[in-house]
Amino acid sequence: MATSSEEFFRILNATNSVLVEIQHFPSGDIRGYKIAAEGDTNAAGEPIWYSGSTLAPDLSFPQIRERLTAAEQPTKVTDRSEPAAWNEATAAAERIPAELDQGDDTAAQAHIAAFGEALDALPLLAPKEIRPHLRQAAAAFERATRSRIRAEHAHARSLRGAIRAMRTQPAPRDGAMLAMFLDAAILAVIAARRWHQLRQHDQQVIAARQALVHLQAAYDRAAAVPLAVVAQRIPPAPTVDRLLALVHAAVPAHAQQVLDDHAWAALVTTLADAEAAGHEPGVLLKQAADQRTLDDARSPARTLTWRIQRLTERPVPDRREPPAGVHTVMGTRKTPTPSPAARTSHMDQPKRNR
Repeated sequence: MATSSEEFFRILNATNSVLVEIQHFPSGDIRGYKIAAEGDTNAAGEPIWYSGSTLAPDLSFPQIRERLTAAEQPTKVTDRSEPAAWNEATAAAERIPAELDQGDDTAAQAHIAAFGEALDALPLLAPKEIRPHLRQAAAAFERATRSRIRAEHAHARSLRGAIRAMRTQPAPRDGAMLAMFLDAAILAVIAARRWHQLRQHDQQVIAARQALVHLQAAYDRAAAVPLAVVAQRIPPAPTVDRLLALVHAAVPAHAQQVLDDHAWAALVTTLADAEAAGHEPGVLLKQAADQRTLDDARSPARTLTWRIQRLTERPVPDRREPPAGVHTVMGTRKTPTPSPAARTSHMDQPKRNR
């Protein structure tokens, strides 16, 4: 939640059972800090202090200051309402697999670290029945957020800003928002595991694998109710058959897997709802499939459902566009003049009998 060093220490000081002592240079600038657990004392009855760097390398004051400085930079989203913050966080999580494939290790490390902070925040925002799974996922993934590679934290401003906005708001009223984020989070963990594996970070690979088990359990519980509510409104059989043909055209490699998926009813209902709202279901399917490969998705139908729901939050495209090759000039339609070659070709054709 902190946006500055001063706010970080204020929050830490206000935390129950935690003692904080800030250390300063002669100039008055902050040099570092140390903390103790209330009641944890030595033989003389004095608190047992630990510096931040003793607890973890990324908890040293220079590391914390660097992350906060990066977070202070403005992000693109200005509307930090609940849907906007969750949608921004989901979009940022969805981009992580692609970011890890870019070849910039310092940027990749920043995205993985920011994602770990997002997992830390989730238990505070989610329904209590899935909090244990989320806490275990965050605790397991913590080791995967750290490596010898130095993180350039400025690359992960968007996710950090969204998580900070989410922390200041109530838990999401719509379970679909949490399910969407968890669906993207699972793919992000799989990508992080693969990234560490390629660099032979064995401990981080194990940590990511453990986090994945708990995250999938949380996702299964979070997604069950929103998907069931949508699936209850499945459209008539002719509509289902027509939309199924679009699925085969958009994702031929996964079409049968989608059809066999227990979330198929939710997907086809979501497509029908989108069509009724004025969207082109075939276009939405293609856009959803192109966002990221479905190869890592345990349930392609669920993944496509969440992606399409997010895509339909955008304005409906204007279908009144002029046909290809026809230009609009000052409110009138103008057909372009044929090229000389086209005119010659037309003149060379034999005249038809009238």
